[in-house]
Amino acid sequence: MTFEQWTILTVVLLTLFLFLWGRFRHDVVALAALLACVVTGLVPAVDAFAGFGHPAVITVACLLVLSRGLQDSGSVDALSRLVLPRNAGRLFSLAALTGLGAALSGFMNNVGAMALLMPVAVQLSKRLGLTPGQVLMPLAFGTILGGMTTLVGTPPNLIVAGFRAEAGMEPFGMFDFTPVGLAVAAAGIVFIVLIGWRFVPAKSAGESDSFETGNYITEVRVPEGSKAIGLRLRAIEEDQSADAQILAMVRNEVRINAPHRGRKIKAGDILVLETDAEGLAETLSVFGMILEEQGSSTPVGESAGKAKKSIATKGTPKEREENGEESADGADGGPSEDIVLRELVVRPASPLVGRSARDMLLRTRYGLNLLAVSREGQRPRARLRTLNLRSGDLLMMQGPAEVLSEFANDNSCVPLSERDLRIPDRRMAILSAAIMGGSIALVTLGLLPAAAAFALGVLASMVFRTVPPRAVYNAIDWPVIVLLAALLPVAGAMQSTGTADLLARLLVGSVAQGNAVVALTVILVFTMFLSDIVNNAATAAVMCPIAIGVAGSLGVNAESFLMAVAVGASCAFLTPIGHQNNTLILGPGGFGFGDYWRLGLPLEILVVMIGVPLLLLVWPL
Repeated sequence: MTFEQWTILTVVLLTLFLFLWGRFRHDVVALAALLACVVTGLVPAVDAFAGFGHPAVITVACLLVLSRGLQDSGSVDALSRLVLPRNAGRLFSLAALTGLGAALSGFMNNVGAMALLMPVAVQLSKRLGLTPGQVLMPLAFGTILGGMTTLVGTPPNLIVAGFRAEAGMEPFGMFDFTPVGLAVAAAGIVFIVLIGWRFVPAKSAGESDSFETGNYITEVRVPEGSKAIGLRLRAIEEDQSADAQILAMVRNEVRINAPHRGRKIKAGDILVLETDAEGLAETLSVFGMILEEQGSSTPVGESAGKAKKSIATKGTPKEREENGEESADGADGGPSEDIVLRELVVRPASPLVGRSARDMLLRTRYGLNLLAVSREGQRPRARLRTLNLRSGDLLMMQGPAEVLSEFANDNSCVPLSERDLRIPDRRMAILSAAIMGGSIALVTLGLLPAAAAFALGVLASMVFRTVPPRAVYNAIDWPVIVLLAALLPVAGAMQSTGTADLLARLLVGSVAQGNAVVALTVILVFTMFLSDIVNNAATAAVMCPIAIGVAGSLGVNAESFLMAVAVGASCAFLTPIGHQNNTLILGPGGFGFGDYWRLGLPLEILVVMIGVPLLLLVWPL
């Protein structure tokens, strides 16, 4: 071995050791490995950060943004309501949930798909009489399996496609991964649903670190075309997904407290509901209703500029209203403001105590909407706009992020840590789904490369505001981007120094002994093992040059070996650190480190048994 080969092998082994140790973040370790290669001359300094412009890295970043649009608009929530059965048994319910997670993961970031469906899984576990973990683990594994079915389903597929292109072959297309990936995913899901879920230990969930807000009191309007029209009030309360209680009804400006549950709902009715944040979103989506304040004739965005000007103007609200200052258009506001939802707690010394939204001229002065109030132990009888606030009230407010921050500071309110409060928007849901579908179509038809097509989708998302511009950079998981961009040049150094070929010859000679089928199996199994302890994107970057070297040593088709890396890197089922989706369920499922292998090990064995014959069939040696 040459000095360069010893050096790159030392860097890679130290990198893997640091990944396993877990003392430092993965992106920090990857960046350190890259800089070590630069310092030792293995990677030219001018090419050190070329990985940040790699198509795979750009595509992953863009997919994270587009997934954020699908998540925030409620399009996936709507899909889950259409697909998931409401009263089915365990088998069918688990199959529908896991299958939906896998299907979504084929076309959006699988971590985003998991995050979207986690609340659904927890609710489903209660109905099925299972612990949350017994539903969460099948869902997590299903979303991981679903990612291997398309080019954009998971970062390892994009990395494998990039290495194939760099090796002088045609890059993998959108659905080149589907024949093997879909069959393996389908077999894995069938196993999980029929048998595997029984292997999951029935443990109670750990304590949640989130702030428990209790139920909100809010007003929703029944617009023309709502599914609630003609239903009786009991239908709203009996809907398990909505889980809302009707406290009052407002019809023709007359409030009816505790209305009879048999009363029919008409267009224009206003229902006063008590529910939590998730139940509120479900109620709006299921029955096609809108928040009364949100549906006001004066859009919040048009009041953003007025809010900034009004906050900075001295004088009482009444004086400013009489002077017409609330109706003046702000120069730097307007509909382009990013409208967000925030939860604020009213402190004892807050000037809001004893005042209502109408008293404060909340909309005209600040450009804000008070959407709901959570008041522990009491059910206010006043309309939301005339409700006098009290110390300790939790307010769900809507408006420009900057104005909400100023409002909280000026009125001694405590903003809670950012929470996933999604109010469904039908128009944005359709737009975000259309943008994602259009980007996928451009790649599938070969009109644009994946990086360019999804970058165009991000641009469209910003233009149509399915993802507000200020949220674009927050939607990107930057540690993953740095990890990918830093390891790609390191993997390139393994090839340029001949280390990958050396390892390949060692693997072929000592383990496979020249047998191509055995070598393919070894590559698949070793990649799976590595993916269980190292980030799957890092695993793909390390294993791709080795796989190409093995294929070259044997004189066989490198495509089947690269595809084995793609499948293996996507199958991390033994540990909570192998994949982010496994980590997500660690606390909510009440799991320990050693609970994953009970379902994960037989699942990985199944993947090998099905994957190897399919690889040989679809990508012949």
